[in-house]
Parts: sequence; C-alpha cells; structure tokens
Amino acid sequence: MLDASGRAFQLPIPTLAGTRLDRHKLGDSLFSLGFLDAATGMAPNVGLGPLFNNTSCFACHEQNGRGQPPLAPRAFRGMLFRLSVPAIFADEAPRPVPGFGGQLQNRAIAGFAAEGTVDITLERVPGQFQDGTTYGLQRPTYRIAVPYAALPPNVQLSPRIAPQIVGLGLLEAVPDAEILMRADPNDRDGDGISGKANVVFGGITGSRKLGRFGHKASTASLLIQTATAYNEDVGITSPLLPTENCALQHPICGPHTPDVTLDHVETVAFYTRTLAVPARRNVHETDVKRGAELFARAGCSACHTPTLRTAATGVDPELAHLTIHPYSDLLLHDMGPELADGRPDFRASGSEWRTPPLWGIGLSGFVTGHTRFLHDGRARNLEEAVLWHGGEALRARDFYRNLAKSERDALLTFLNSL
Repeated sequence: MLDASGRAFQLPIPTLAGTRLDRHKLGDSLFSLGFLDAATGMAPNVGLGPLFNNTSCFACHEQNGRGQPPLAPRAFRGMLFRLSVPAIFADEAPRPVPGFGGQLQNRAIAGFAAEGTVDITLERVPGQFQDGTTYGLQRPTYRIAVPYAALPPNVQLSPRIAPQIVGLGLLEAVPDAEILMRADPNDRDGDGISGKANVVFGGITGSRKLGRFGHKASTASLLIQTATAYNEDVGITSPLLPTENCALQHPICGPHTPDVTLDHVETVAFYTRTLAVPARRNVHETDVKRGAELFARAGCSACHTPTLRTAATGVDPELAHLTIHPYSDLLLHDMGPELADGRPDFRASGSEWRTPPLWGIGLSGFVTGHTRFLHDGRARNLEEAVLWHGGEALRARDFYRNLAKSERDALLTFLNSL
C-alpha cells in the first residue's frame, strides 16, 4: 500500500518476514536509542561521548530523512563538519587534524570541552531565467568558531547534512561491475560527463573496496558506515572501532571495553539495509510524463541513472536480482567550484560528489517538514538544487534555466513524483 505520510521512510522491505522482520524491528529500536553519559544513565544506553555531535542515529536522521542546516545560530542537529589537513599522497584517506581528528564534535559531556562550533554566513546570489523571471540563491560560508585549541592554518572543513537512509540495502546489493561499467573518468565518449568510482582502503576496510555510501562515496559498506557514525557522531565505541574519537586529546579517552557489542552494530546496519523505498506517485499524470522527458533531454539521467540491477546475495535474499530505480550511478562527478568543499576524500577531489539517489525525494517535505537539499542543505527546494549544479552538470542546469515556466514546473512535478 502506498504510504505518503511522515512514516514513508520507516517501513521495512515488504518481503521481510519471520525472524528477519523481528531483527529489523529490533534494529529500529536501537537506531532510535538515545545514549547517555555513564554518570547519568544505565545500561544498555551508556557511553555517550565524551565528545559527540548527537545522542542517537535517529536524532540526525529524523524520520530516516535528511538533516538540515541549523535554524538558530550554532544549533546544529542534523548537520556536521568533516575536518582534515592536506594529504601527502594522492587517493589516500583524509588526514585527521591533530587534536581534533576527522570531524568537529560540537558537544561534550560534563567535564569536557566541545571541540568548537561553526558560524554560517549567507550571501544572496541573484539569477534570472531566460524568460526574465528572477530568483535568489543563498551561498553559505563556514568559519570554525571558539575552537578548544588552535587549528592549523591549512585545515579543510566540509559541511555535511545527514542523508535520507531509504533503499541503502538495495544500493549495497548493486554489484561493483554494474557501477564500474558506467564510469568514464576520461570522458572518452565526449559527452562532458566523466563519472568515476571512488576506491577506499584502510581502517576497518583494510583492502581496497569500491566506495558507494556517503556524500563522496567514501564508505564501502553499511556495517562500516554504522560503526563509523556511532564512533564519530555519538562517541560510541564498538569492536570494529574500539578507540574513542577523542583519543590523544584526553587521558580518559584511552582504551576501554567497547560501549556496544558487534551484534548491536550489525543489527542497526541490518535495519538500514532492509528499509523500503517508498512507491512513486502520480506516474500517469501528463505533467509527470512531460517532466520525465525534459529530465532526459536535459541530460540529468547521465548521472542520475534511472535503473540499476542488484546481484545475487546469500546474506539478504530479499534484495537479490531486483531491478531498482534509484536515479543514481553511485559515481563521483565534478560539480564545479560553487559546490566544491576543497576537501579530497580518497579518489574524490575537492569538487567531486557522489550522485545522490533521487528516490523518495518528493516525500522529503512530508517526512522531515523541510525541503533542504545538496550536501550542505543550501538549496531550500528542488529548483534551487538544480540551479546550484555546475561542472559536469552545467549544461543540464542551463537547459533548465532556458525552459519556459510551464516546462520547469513539469520537470519539478516529475522530481516530486519520485
């Protein structure tokens, strides 16, 4: 049954049953579990921090949807900031900032100092469609404020809003070959689109693996994504990442028994892996069909690939041999200087981002109560998200800007049907 309510992103895949459905429900409860400081809480939800960004997974991914920039100064909830210093070698993982690590933790338990926070300044960017209609975008600028210690002058700062988490298991089930066959890093076909795969290594991953999760496709699996988010965002250690995110900063952050078990992390990863994708709506309406044609003519589908195929999987049979429609190639694309964060991440340059899936995008407003898009939420609606596109997507953006209003409306109607 079609669910277009605020719970549209919280449903299990429909073929899940029996003990596997029970495990999904347990993962749901653990995903929502708020952690507390050991001094104020009791098992099983102790271990918060000492440094953290939020107290649970659900607190960032509200209703399993996107986060957004703060509504009040420095009141970050579904947004965080990656930190690094320039890499020594090409294609390596981002190098952590001494004394800060790889992420700015803006909250701390009693007795500890948060690492700092970020001030955001907004600049209006005016623009005009070919028909004379004007618009105004908002360009954010970020500055680290009140750091607990001096930062190096070459620190790299990258804003990230929490992405929606539906359909992640389906994306994990897409075989590497399906993704790599669409890569064209040297643009041999001359179409101006040069998607490339990110390859990640080190840490939990160990060997080199194809990255497919995160804004820069810098994570190889949902298990790694889950363990890393617990460690960096909530300050929760596990057997996969037993070291606190504040190690080397405070004596109390030394080795200790992990805060959660491996089964806890695996169950939460299973929950995210078995979340369903909401069904499309209004697919037979004239404007939706017209918008789909314009989407293809603009060249949007060159990156936002409509259809992929999952592989056989003995781990999750419900995800095997399916034709899916994520509208993403899971590859990196150069989005131009306006969206660049200047922070390389393995093979991703400072201006390259993974194509985000578009499924469920039309329900974002119903689910989260806001329509903020792109990696830092600067776009206040889908039209602004289109207008911020640059680099490889410049021709598609200009195609949209040159459309008549009725055609622009049709393309947006199509996006809202996804």
